[in-house]
Amino acid sequence: MSTAFTFPGQGSQAVGMGRDLAENFPAARAVFQEIDDALGQKLSALIWDGPKEDLTLTENAQPAIMAMSLAVMRTLESEGGFWLADKVSFVAGHSLGEYSALAAAGTFSLADTARLLKLRGQAMQRAVPVGVGAMAALLGVEFEEAEAIAAEAAQGEVCTAANDNGGGQVVISGAKGAVERAAEIAKAKGKKAMLLPVSAPFHCALMQPAADEMAVALGEVEMKSPAVPLVANVTASRVTDPATIRDLLVEQVTGMVRWRECVLYMQQQGVARFVEIGAGKALSGMAKRIVKDVELVSVGTPADVEALLKIL
Repeated sequence: MSTAFTFPGQGSQAVGMGRDLAENFPAARAVFQEIDDALGQKLSALIWDGPKEDLTLTENAQPAIMAMSLAVMRTLESEGGFWLADKVSFVAGHSLGEYSALAAAGTFSLADTARLLKLRGQAMQRAVPVGVGAMAALLGVEFEEAEAIAAEAAQGEVCTAANDNGGGQVVISGAKGAVERAAEIAKAKGKKAMLLPVSAPFHCALMQPAADEMAVALGEVEMKSPAVPLVANVTASRVTDPATIRDLLVEQVTGMVRWRECVLYMQQQGVARFVEIGAGKALSGMAKRIVKDVELVSVGTPADVEALLKIL
């Protein structure tokens, strides 16, 4: 059965995640230690003990979610003699999860991935002062309708689709006033809309300063071809060339996460099993709404690791 590994994005973090992996598997423990060392920060203590408010900060949440995903990956490799290229056809990640996917596939070192995500979180926060931007989830709308709502609400301000999550869920992003107008327009059409508790308007043109910072940072790290193709957020198609991946990661900061299309593309390429690696089950929930007749697996605990190794 053709398998894809997917890696979650921001919002999946939870205090205590990965502690049981680190307590049971030296390979997982080593991941958290290596990331602590790379950042010069006891991120593992924050992940396991909180406080939640600090873990939720973008600059902490991004490397923390990656740490959890890579702890699962390294545990699979050490416990099962598992090699990604032997078992998996594609990797993909939702927003920051794209970095986790690339670390899992050997494009970036673990230390470089942690530093890039710390910077990405800081750069995104610097790009737009708190309170100037906003994001909202529109529910029960298809993508074209969400685009039309965002365009109507913009009125000269930035307001665009940021995440096409499938199953009638589209996240919009932009200037606070415009996003609030879009939410009201959606509600007037009988749809659900909710403002999201985020500190910056991700994946829209307001993030250009952060994209510029990431272009510099990504130009300074070593990148290898991934062991298996990445299905990229901004193109919803496969990519293996490191230079192209670098350009797409820069574009991703301001570009839309085309997650619905990514999942459909992988299914069209023969993927029948989607394995979510790391914290939470958000991506499995999305996949369930996008495609039918596929196997969905989430791996975040020692028991999950053992169960996956039996079926791979």
